[in-house]
Amino acid sequence: MRSLLFVPGDSERKMLKATSSGADALILDLEDSVAQGRKSEARKTVAAFLKDAKRGAGAQWLIVRVNALDTGMSDDDLAAVIAASPDAILLPKAGSGAEIQDLSARIGVHEAEAGLEVGKIMIHALMTETAAGMLSAGTFACKSERLAALAWGAEDLAADIGASSNKNETGAYTDVFRLARTLTILAAAHSRVDAIDTVFTDFRDMEGLDAECRAAVRDGFTGKMAIHPDQVAVINKAFTPPPEDVERAVRILALFAAAGPDAGVLSLDGKMIDRPHLRQAERVARRAGLEPDAVPEIK
Repeated sequence: MRSLLFVPGDSERKMLKATSSGADALILDLEDSVAQGRKSEARKTVAAFLKDAKRGAGAQWLIVRVNALDTGMSDDDLAAVIAASPDAILLPKAGSGAEIQDLSARIGVHEAEAGLEVGKIMIHALMTETAAGMLSAGTFACKSERLAALAWGAEDLAADIGASSNKNETGAYTDVFRLARTLTILAAAHSRVDAIDTVFTDFRDMEGLDAECRAAVRDGFTGKMAIHPDQVAVINKAFTPPPEDVERAVRILALFAAAGPDAGVLSLDGKMIDRPHLRQAERVARRAGLEPDAVPEIK
């Protein structure tokens, strides 16, 4: 998933429009974009959309952002949408790995009640929206097999710590928010899940978005969240590996496949490659939509 587009869960029109945005995933939002008085209506709208949406190979991933566990609303959110089988639940303001375990158990109950395969629905977590989540970054690893991605957010964190802004006068993130970004990359790598970059709030500034996307790719993020359909094309382009990188990755995978499971150091174009190169090649292959095991025989 390169691009993950937020869509208000109380607007059927916007959700239908988002299906043609080109986004790899839609985040159907029951949290911040839905007013308190419209939560119940939004749950019904999202559930109906999920039931009617195209599913299966090649279809957009459909993710539902529920309300945080401490709001008292997340159980109603889950009860309304799990039976419609979203691909994942996005947990905002995730405070620790224990909350991932808690959410996983709640999802499992609703899956069983709906007759769904238990464990089918994955979890994404926004882990830096609170100070607690940042300080507990290391606890997210190995807490649930459902966990598929960790993402970071800057707006809610600013409110939680009392910051007047998350950027300085030059437009760069200040130290606390750069730390949040860094912890997300590290926690995702530790958990062996995808790292998803935060939204770029100025949806008219495509140059700024492109620069932020390229920095995210450079540093190890696998995708980026979007708040406007116009941002999707820029994100997809930045997170799609160039053909020469894909070709090299395929050659590395083929070399190691031919050398067998005990292969250590190999040679490619007169240069040494080893296991870290293999892991990087696997990442590039996944970003390109290839299965790392499905590589051509080396010629």
